[in-house]
Amino acid sequence: MEKPVLTSRRNFIKSLTAVPALSVTGLTPFFIQSEKKEEPFSHKFKLSLNVYSFNSPLREGTIDLFDVLNFCARYNFDAIDPTGYYFPGYPVPPVDEFINTFKRKAFLLGLDISGTGVRNDFANPDAEAREADIQMIKKWIEAAARLGIPNLRIFAGTNPHKGFSRDQVFEWMAKDIRECCDYGQQFGVIIALQNHNDFLKTADDVDRIFEMVDSEWLGLNLDIGSYRQHDPYQEIEKNIHRAVTWQIKENVWIDGKETPTDFVKLFELVKKAGYRGYLPLETLGAGDPFEKIPRLLKNVKEALQTILP
Repeated sequence: MEKPVLTSRRNFIKSLTAVPALSVTGLTPFFIQSEKKEEPFSHKFKLSLNVYSFNSPLREGTIDLFDVLNFCARYNFDAIDPTGYYFPGYPVPPVDEFINTFKRKAFLLGLDISGTGVRNDFANPDAEAREADIQMIKKWIEAAARLGIPNLRIFAGTNPHKGFSRDQVFEWMAKDIRECCDYGQQFGVIIALQNHNDFLKTADDVDRIFEMVDSEWLGLNLDIGSYRQHDPYQEIEKNIHRAVTWQIKENVWIDGKETPTDFVKLFELVKKAGYRGYLPLETLGAGDPFEKIPRLLKNVKEALQTILP
């Protein structure tokens, strides 16, 4: 019975000798294997809820994050996406006791924590203000890692940057985002940059900043409601390969007007792209989120049933 085991070990050792010496490559055989180009897989969708949907009651203090966890469980979401604003003490990250309590309840309710996000402004010409945002993002990268969250959402920025060209802003913005990505890599947290109709308004803007940052630890938080210059579905299709998470909203903007999202058309694009991951839903504007979210969820599920086998 021992002989097959010994043979297997010999074969394993022999396979290692076929790999270039580690002193030359600096990499382990397992890392080399993981760096090979992966085969494409089919789509996989998991529904999450972006907690901004409950912005008003959370701000008013009539509910808290644990109430939203219960809501997500009641409606059988796969995950929750709790924006950092709603954690106690923001912009300071929550203490470990809160983090562990939140993680425990989410786990017991069968919910993943699909993402979180912060507010920053990298369009600001004030280098000290941007540096403060970078340090804040780094602290939240660490908090995301403790929460077991795979990505941290950030913004480009809204500052009018008077006296500076867009080219100049792109240059310092790329540098700042790259620093965040490098730090995220240390903790296994992807930086999810949101197209928010702020400094980044078009799919071309998104492509430009991604090419300048040039980091595999940068992904796109694809906000379907924030492409307002051109056909939103065409813009989505251009950027979809960069998406690591989403904000799926009730409306998109067409010819300057808010228009109900064609979820079948949207998810056909997402499916065609082979996207695998979370689709966080987010409701905006007036109305009771306890009514609006179930309605949005119903519309999304009906569209998914139409396009999925």
